Amino acid sequence: MTDTRLDVLAIGNAIVDVIANSDDAFLAAEGLDKGSMRLIDAEEATRLYGKMGTGRETSGGSAANTAAGIAALGARVGFIGQVSGDELGDIFSHDIRSLGVEFATPATMGGTPTARCLILVTDDAQRTMNTFLGASQNLHVAQIDEAQVRSAAILYLEGYLWDPEEPRKAMEEAIRIARAAGRKVAFTLSDSFCIARHRDGFNALIDEGKIDILFANEAEITELAGIADFDAAVAATQSRVPLLVVTRSEKGAIAVENGERSAVSAEPVEKVIDTTGAGDLFAAGFLAGHAQGRSNAEALRMGAVAAAEVISHYGARPEVDLRALVAQRMG
Repeated sequence: MTDTRLDVLAIGNAIVDVIANSDDAFLAAEGLDKGSMRLIDAEEATRLYGKMGTGRETSGGSAANTAAGIAALGARVGFIGQVSGDELGDIFSHDIRSLGVEFATPATMGGTPTARCLILVTDDAQRTMNTFLGASQNLHVAQIDEAQVRSAAILYLEGYLWDPEEPRKAMEEAIRIARAAGRKVAFTLSDSFCIARHRDGFNALIDEGKIDILFANEAEITELAGIADFDAAVAATQSRVPLLVVTRSEKGAIAVENGERSAVSAEPVEKVIDTTGAGDLFAAGFLAGHAQGRSNAEALRMGAVAAAEVISHYGARPEVDLRALVAQRMG
């Protein structure tokens, strides 16, 4: 669309990833199970953060990772997410803006601190994650900028943020604005546990025709359809949404639009180091390609290249020129 200022506007949890090296002795002293992920409260987040060694702090969260990937691919992208006016909120805001993502959501002052994921990495590459969702769960309808939503060709929403009532209302309002403006709405199911908790709500969005592009992985599409067989689950879902995109890890990915199925193989990776953010960066590649008017097959390939890059190192952000890499891989 020629009258859009942004290619994509993403809404999701605004989380600061704090990654620090650790050892088995520290994990044992803290009673942490190596390789696990747990949700923690504000008090525990402050206590553990104070005991961690020097770490790398970057803006994170599923949709925020996707937004960062879209920016790295040269597309115009914005992000809506709630942070607090504290140190980590400042870090999130500065970091995501430095990547070329438009971020204008006002911080809340006082109250719940900024969300953080405290990641302890041991020498065997195991990541022990401690997540405090904090202020990210307090996104309100008032934080949705109608002009910003109307300015974006695609509104992209993460299922992780569907759980709390207030952010859900905010996303529903964003969907209303986007559809009234004739924009596309993309939604990622995020995780099977999100579907288990909100299957009726997700199905209502789909059946009411509010979703134009639905992202899922293999486990999520079978969970949504309630069918264990992958092909049967895809067949049961593809007629319910204009464009269905499903990732399958090492088996590649597919897209189905108007009954036409496109597929791409996974890009070769010398060594898989860390799969964190693979789905987020795949969505970034696909959405950037879609915004550029590329075919579904080409957009799938862009997603596969972006995902392969991010799983070749630690962290959920590209470490090379992603735009140049896509150009090189796609000729």
